[in-house]
Formats: sequence, structure tokens, C-alpha cells
Amino acid sequence: MRVRVLGIGMGPGQVTGEVAAALAEADYVVAARKRDADPLLDVRRELCADYGLDLVAVPDPPRDREPDDYPGAVSDWHEARVAAYAAVLRERGGTAAFLVWGDPSLYDSTIRIVRRLAELLPLEWDVLPGISAPQLLAARHRIVLHEVGEPVHVTTGRQLRRAVESGQRNLVVMLNAGLDLDGLDDWRIWWGANLGAAGEELVAGRVGDVRDELLAARERARTTAGWLMDVYLLRGN
Repeated sequence: MRVRVLGIGMGPGQVTGEVAAALAEADYVVAARKRDADPLLDVRRELCADYGLDLVAVPDPPRDREPDDYPGAVSDWHEARVAAYAAVLRERGGTAAFLVWGDPSLYDSTIRIVRRLAELLPLEWDVLPGISAPQLLAARHRIVLHEVGEPVHVTTGRQLRRAVESGQRNLVVMLNAGLDLDGLDDWRIWWGANLGAAGEELVAGRVGDVRDELLAARERARTTAGWLMDVYLLRGN
């Protein structure tokens, strides 16, 4: 039994040669089905069709999105996922692939879940990288994510305020439920949604000048694709 964790960028157009070879050798793909009509699952299904692979859609366990104990709630959710995926692997065996949006190293839990599966089942596993959202953002805007010799802080929309208050002035922000940019009008932003996929949108400029444009572009991306993944670089003075 083998599991391969494969970064796929934003879908079929961004699969690396290394990941393509791994897909060609896999027996099937395991993926979470988050709702009955799941457009992100449809993209995975399209990729599976390109490689002649079955997609095993596993109903995703329910999750509390606003828990008092966020780490605890995520841990419980992961354990429920592990149990569901273990049942599939026990039944089917062979080589299973898990397809990860962007790159598995950034704000994705597949590696943690597969490591836990390896504690429960006799399996080998490995990880192949994909094109990450920050890489795509930088390429689309033709920028470097940091100033010369300076750091870049990668965080989530949930943690943005804390990062700004701690003195961070050059941030890549991912996993955004919304856009909370109040008080940052003089900062500059390079923003993108659904990069490399249907409904791609790009906006850049002074936050105070492009705020309305950002909100409109965000809704266009969601309407076009039926889903929204956005990422942005935010730089203070």
C-alpha cells in the first residue's frame, strides 16, 4: 500500500512533470467531497480523467468553523478524516494519490493526515511539491515578494491583525474568509483570486484607492468559478 501526496498548483495546467509521472503510476485518487455540488472536486475529477484515474470522493466530516478551541476543533476534524480515508485505503489498497491545491507545505493538512494514516496502516508515502499560491501571485504581478535582503511574513486572514500589530510590514496573506483592510489605506496591495484557474482576477495599488475594485473583483471570481481562493501581498511604509 502506498500514498502519494501531490501538489497540483491550481489544476491541470500547472501539473509538474514529476507529479504527472506520479499520477501515471497511481491506481486512484482520494479526495474530500465537501458538499453535493463541489466545484473544486470537479477540477480534481477533470485531472483524474486526463490520467485515466478513478476518483474516490469521501464525504468530508462536519467541522465547526468558529470554535472556542480552534486547534482542538481542527484536530478532531483531522481524526475524523483519517478514519474515513483509512477505510478507503483498507478496501482498495494499491497506490492512492491525494491531490493538494498549490503546494502541500503551505496551509494544508494532507501531510499531517497521511502521517497519521501511516501510524495506523502498513503503507509507504511520499510528497511531491506543486506551484504555490504565493509563487503564482508574484509571477502574475511580476514582483518579488520581499524587498532586497528583507523577510516576508506568510500568514492567514485570521491572523492578519495580529501580524500587523506585532510590527510585520511585508505579508503574504492566505485563507481569506473576507478582506479586512480597515486602517491600512496607505499600504500597497498585490492581490489575486483563482490564479491559474477559471475566474482569475488581479488588482494592485494603494489599498485606499483600490478597495472597491478589490471587492468587485472578488465577487466576479466567485461568480465565474463557483468558488474563491485569493491571496495577496500587503506592504506597509
